[in-house]
Amino acid sequence: MADEKKPGLFEKGGKLYWLHSTIDAFDTFLRVPGTVTAKGAHVRDGIDLKRVMIMVVIALVPAALFGMYNVGLQTSTVYGLDWGFFQKFWYGLLRMLPLFVVSYAVGLAIEFASSQIREEEVNEGYLVTGFLIPLIVPVDVPLWMLALAVAFSVIFVKEVFGGTGMNIWNPALVARAFLFFSYPSSMSGSGVWVSKTWVGVLKDVDAVSTATPLALAHDGGLAELGAHYSFMDMFWGFIPGSTGETSVIAILLGAILLIWTGVASWKIMLSSLAGGLLVGWLGQIAGATELPCYYQLVMGGFLFGSVFMATDPVTAAQTECGKWIYGFLVGALAVVVRLWNPGYMEGMMLAILLMNTFAPLIDHCVVTVHINRREKKLRTV
Repeated sequence: MADEKKPGLFEKGGKLYWLHSTIDAFDTFLRVPGTVTAKGAHVRDGIDLKRVMIMVVIALVPAALFGMYNVGLQTSTVYGLDWGFFQKFWYGLLRMLPLFVVSYAVGLAIEFASSQIREEEVNEGYLVTGFLIPLIVPVDVPLWMLALAVAFSVIFVKEVFGGTGMNIWNPALVARAFLFFSYPSSMSGSGVWVSKTWVGVLKDVDAVSTATPLALAHDGGLAELGAHYSFMDMFWGFIPGSTGETSVIAILLGAILLIWTGVASWKIMLSSLAGGLLVGWLGQIAGATELPCYYQLVMGGFLFGSVFMATDPVTAAQTECGKWIYGFLVGALAVVVRLWNPGYMEGMMLAILLMNTFAPLIDHCVVTVHINRREKKLRTV
């Protein structure tokens, strides 16, 4: 009798099968698996979740690269340093790199451990979440705080619900919310948006205060904002703020790629802008703000949230009509918070998390209305 073929080290029955999920994740990271269907394939395409996630990361690269340069620009401006382009970019890269390392190290460690425990394949969703989190927090946020926020987000927003595709809220935004409510002094105010560490020369410089456009507009109106930043400064992104959220141009480049590849919904993006513009215009008419409504789109994290986080296919509305409603309410609520909540100048984070909660209800209502309309038509035939 021929000897039975022994299972491989990482195959079921092998000595290292407990590492199967980890090995499979690395094996399929840059290539399509060599497995084939036993019968005729229904979908002839190499695209899968991993490729979709990588496409989103690529779309985020322009915002990340500009953000690194802007970190150096803001630092050199505050300290009066005569830095050139590459010095500014290099400084920003050095300041951002630890944030990316901590975000991915903590998040992926939890993802891999959870997959091993459940004996499932490693989900690829954290490829995007790990890249997003450093772009939406202050550049000088303590690394231990960031590690806590990432761990909280991955464990309590993703893994307890079953992993990627099962979460109710956007994990990156929950990490930011965790930091905002747990450590507000490190996430808000005028002193957190410019790095206080000058690599190789200065350490722990105190009393650096640089207000964001939102803070200036909130405290002093259009005149105070105009005294510090022009509309084009905000459009190009030469302003203090979270690393990835300042440049409209960089964000739009990512939006074009996501729309062109069909990875993100243009309906959500467009309706979110419409909601923000409408409420901003109504607020201007009502005397709640002096700012033209289009200023709302270039300040804070409005555009970044509309493009990269409101469009999250897991936590956003799924029906086509529902996407219009969901996006409009995200933009509208964000500006409502900005104009009528004196304690919180930025509203995008809360708006998206709130609409994540109501997205299933929106889809349910849309589907119910559609079914009732079809039944009514059938009864009249």
